Amino acid sequence: MITEEDLAQQFNVIIEHTHPRVWKLLSQCYVKIITPHPHLTRVNIKICIRHTKYIAIYCPDRLMSAVVEQKNLLKEVAEYLGLVEVVCLNANNLMRDPLSNLKQVYPQLWLELLWIITQKQ
Repeated sequence: MITEEDLAQQFNVIIEHTHPRVWKLLSQCYVKIITPHPHLTRVNIKICIRHTKYIAIYCPDRLMSAVVEQKNLLKEVAEYLGLVEVVCLNANNLMRDPLSNLKQVYPQLWLELLWIITQKQ
């Protein structure tokens, strides 16, 4: 079975080899595959979306608008890999949120986000 890390790696490799300019942006972001919990999906939807996955791209403030501009291209690659959506999230806002429990619940993700927002261009 293909793991979420493998899918993220495949996504990055495809972008790196086919769209080097976009890869330059994504190499400064954190790309993660997300699988929604079954209780978050609607029961009455005819198509079973319980096992769908999407890509979350955590971007620093300085790159957010540039990555969002490329969202159609990123979504095209994601669909090629069988993923349903691309979501761009502002890493700076997540790190500054006083109500966030990201550090306690997902310490590895918290460290990765801290790393990308402190990097210089």
